Amino acid sequence: MAPKWRELADKLAGRIKSGEYAPGQQLPHIRDLVEAGEGSKSTVHAAYKALEAEGLVTSSRGHGTVVREQTPLKRLGIARYDKAKWRDGDEVAFIADRVASGRAYKRGEQTQNVSRMPAPAVVAAAHGLLEGAEVYARARLVKEGDQPTHTLTSYYRPEHVEGTRIVDPTPGPAGKGGGFRVLYDAGYEIDHMREELRARVATPDEAALLQLSPGEWVVELHRTTFTADGTVVEFAVGIHAATRFSWSYDFKVPDSAQEATQ
Repeated sequence: MAPKWRELADKLAGRIKSGEYAPGQQLPHIRDLVEAGEGSKSTVHAAYKALEAEGLVTSSRGHGTVVREQTPLKRLGIARYDKAKWRDGDEVAFIADRVASGRAYKRGEQTQNVSRMPAPAVVAAAHGLLEGAEVYARARLVKEGDQPTHTLTSYYRPEHVEGTRIVDPTPGPAGKGGGFRVLYDAGYEIDHMREELRARVATPDEAALLQLSPGEWVVELHRTTFTADGTVVEFAVGIHAATRFSWSYDFKVPDSAQEATQ
């Protein structure tokens, strides 16, 4: 049998998902639910903390517990990297997600910090470098309005990007078409990628940066970008607020047996 706080959390979650409690609406005060017979103060508090950890509500001093906006951004898969978007236009990946989601955006909603640093082990391994070899790190924080959605830090070999717009810390994408266009113009046309995803609880620093409630989850993305000859031109680590995205993939289903006979 589920504990009382879990039953109450599930009941309130159902009301949120049905629209009975709308985005931006404040949930009843804890004392009101206690007086209504929903449980003790500790039970109601535990239920609210569970809803907060699940990304359904936010709690703050002076504002109480408020229902979150539940329409996530569509985070495109393959389509967000369409060359026509950034090579021929100016639709960098985070903007492609906003367009697909029907959401407004400003280029300045992506801020960044650029530094030259010793490569951590995972970065060195991705680039085929010795640990501690110097790389450029281009760290971005992306927001939707005032709310952060994710971070993305791209790591590059200095010989690929030295003197380019990629190492310019000006807020927004690295000029028209962003970083992929910069690489393309430098003779490093991207050909294929590998993305690996893992879900975990946010660290305290990540929770503070992304404005997450304690216990909220993030999706950590590792993206390795290759040219046609297999050269790694970017290795990126992204931290995405799990409840603020839906991940969308549309692709042709492969048939390796058929390909092997051709």
